[in-house]
Amino acid sequence: MDSDRFQRGQATLSSIHGHIGEGVMKALGDIAPEFARFIIEFPYGDIYARGILSPRERQIATIASLVTLGHSPKELRAHIQGGLNVGCSKQDIVEVIMQMAVYAGFPAAVNALLVAKEVFQEIDERVEAGD
Repeated sequence: MDSDRFQRGQATLSSIHGHIGEGVMKALGDIAPEFARFIIEFPYGDIYARGILSPRERQIATIASLVTLGHSPKELRAHIQGGLNVGCSKQDIVEVIMQMAVYAGFPAAVNALLVAKEVFQEIDERVEAGD
């Protein structure tokens, strides 16, 4: 696991998701270490690390895609947090989700907005607590 792809992927994953991403990869490593390596190397080491789109633009695209899938709330939660980590505002994220109602339908957008609301509330609570 010392490949350039893996190292680049770990650095990119950490820059977007921080310790949360590392925790997910460790959890996957307990059951499917090769799969965790695939995720680190391909999406984060090869795709996310490309310099064409900014991390913010990539998170907007990822959030939109997850909303349209409509069945990945854990991943959506992680990428909403990742979007905030790389410069998306709460308003940006809400706007992207609302636009997806046009393509994915209102139920998918409503569910995504409720996930975003939870993420925003958790962040606000941490800020209030001084974390």
